[in-house]
Amino acid sequence: MTTIRYFAGAAEAAGTDEEELSGGTVGEVLAAAEAAHGARLTEVLQRCSVLHAGRYVDDSSTPVTAGATIDVLPPFAGG
Repeated sequence: MTTIRYFAGAAEAAGTDEEELSGGTVGEVLAAAEAAHGARLTEVLQRCSVLHAGRYVDDSSTPVTAGATIDVLPPFAGG
């Protein structure tokens, strides 16, 4: 199981700030999140940045390492 943390609009779409999901890659974990929470989260995820173990991920085939956390961060406004 992997801990996935949602922030701001992603947390609202998921209905939770944090949960445990299964998957061997970042893409598999995010797919499990989409399956659990539906189209609203899928829409939000398309605009989010994803961090695995504190590092930006742009490849969904990135393996999930034991004990690592996935963070889902929507775009931030401001400047």
